[in-house]
Amino acid sequence: MSVAIILVLAMLLDAVMGEPRWLWSRFSHPAVLMGRAVGFLDRRLNATQGGIVAGIAALLLLMFGAALIGWALSLLGGGVQIVIVAILLAQRSLVQHVTLVADGLRVSLGDGRCAVSMIVSRDTAAMDQSAVARSAIESGAENLSDGVIAPAFWFLVAGLPGLMVYKIVNTADSMIGYRTPQYERFGKAAAYMDDAMNLVPARLTCILIAVPARVIATLQEIAKDAAQHRSPNAGWPEAAMARAIGVALAGPRAYDGKMQKFPWVGGAGARIIGPKEIDASVRMLWQAWGIMLGLTILLALI
Repeated sequence: MSVAIILVLAMLLDAVMGEPRWLWSRFSHPAVLMGRAVGFLDRRLNATQGGIVAGIAALLLLMFGAALIGWALSLLGGGVQIVIVAILLAQRSLVQHVTLVADGLRVSLGDGRCAVSMIVSRDTAAMDQSAVARSAIESGAENLSDGVIAPAFWFLVAGLPGLMVYKIVNTADSMIGYRTPQYERFGKAAAYMDDAMNLVPARLTCILIAVPARVIATLQEIAKDAAQHRSPNAGWPEAAMARAIGVALAGPRAYDGKMQKFPWVGGAGARIIGPKEIDASVRMLWQAWGIMLGLTILLALI
């Protein structure tokens, strides 16, 4: 069974099943296990040695272990791989979390803030409705790239070992890839590797959003907005989503009580937004997913 066929079936399984609560209430999710592995090396190497060399060593250990596990699991056959890949994709759960923010806002601003606090790290307590909506839309666009398109891409490129390596790198970046005194040096390798592995998937996600929205002609403007983003990759899907649904994203927001004056993405778009715009972004998430599925089916047929 080819990797393309496996990916098609895994994408469909994820879209139907999502993240079964009954399963992960009894067993540890692979993402949790990966987080524990990162945390273990953080405690062992960062606490005692620190520094860039220790961070590189930790990353290489994580990548080698992930590749080895991926290779071993791939020997169990196509059926096992379909289930594992479906577990490591996140389309349905992503859509559900973003939709919950729109549903929360329809009830009250407080419910919207509560829902969005589950998917973003920025301060949410003082957000107005537009800020809540922007946060949900941005999170959806960025995580479409990180949680769906990038894992699918690396599975097509390098099979289950490639997917497992991507997931452990992405997990490491989310845990230690910060510019803080604790992680500035130790997490640098993880942050750079995550940027490198997301270079192609982020731009692919941008195109997958722009094509069905018929804004591909504005790709040059999207690229300009993406270049202003603090991340070399996240700006691409966010800028595409901004134009796809006609809203302004990013802009000023607070982290740890400090207001950060980030530039607007798609600044000409609407800035007063709410549940309706979140719903529009969810439709775009599914359309982009559908095109990726279609492309993978073509690969399988070829």
